[in-house]
Amino acid sequence: MKTPEEILEATIHIGEHKVEKSLLAKAILGFIGGAMISLGYLLYVRVAASGMATFGAFASFIGACLFPIGLIVILMAGGELITGNMMAVATAFFAKKVSAISLLKNWLTITIFNLIGAFFVAYVFGHFLGLTATGIFKEEVVEVAHAKLSASPLQAFVSGIGCNWFVGLSLWLCYGAKEASGKLLGIWFPVMTFVAIGFQHSVANAFIIPAAIFEQEANWMDFWANFTCVYLGNVLGGAVFVSLFYYLAYGSKSTKH
Repeated sequence: MKTPEEILEATIHIGEHKVEKSLLAKAILGFIGGAMISLGYLLYVRVAASGMATFGAFASFIGACLFPIGLIVILMAGGELITGNMMAVATAFFAKKVSAISLLKNWLTITIFNLIGAFFVAYVFGHFLGLTATGIFKEEVVEVAHAKLSASPLQAFVSGIGCNWFVGLSLWLCYGAKEASGKLLGIWFPVMTFVAIGFQHSVANAFIIPAAIFEQEANWMDFWANFTCVYLGNVLGGAVFVSLFYYLAYGSKSTKH
């Protein structure tokens, strides 16, 4: 395992690299990122709904244990996820390696293609293929989506902070691990934790709430209101609670300048 100072240096370098990628690469990897997080959530829905009769409330925990497959694929196989970029690119920004304009352009581009990927999975695999459109699976989607939408704007914002604090930590541990097994475990535990707690992730919500919308159980206005609040909370959780805090704690004078 790398030292925290070494992890910081690695994160800064990765943040720079994310900004330097071509628009085509960002578009493809952003779509993959949105799709993989959504497929992880689809797995959660299928497992939690199927296991409810046998395991009761524990079925949701089992689903939370499986959800991290999405971020594992993104970080170990390739993909761009805005919540991760909120942490990594922000770290490079604090180290004065990327400009504010470059950071915002990166965040906007990845957000757009993450949304496209999430909507694609919600409609094609969820609605069209029917994996979230009938029976207990539709019931699970509607219940989870309504729970997300029932949060007040402030609650959604604060929940977003908690979520991306853990997602940012999963990246931090992944970047610090030297072996694939360490990276996998470093990603898995924090992501499982935020899902089990029930914190809100903007891209995951861009799958679960539209999945309910496609079944006529929610509406787009409520989705965008929720997404905005959760997204802003995700920014604070990743860029401040992880990037800025660790930069201030571990950034040497040579790193800062």
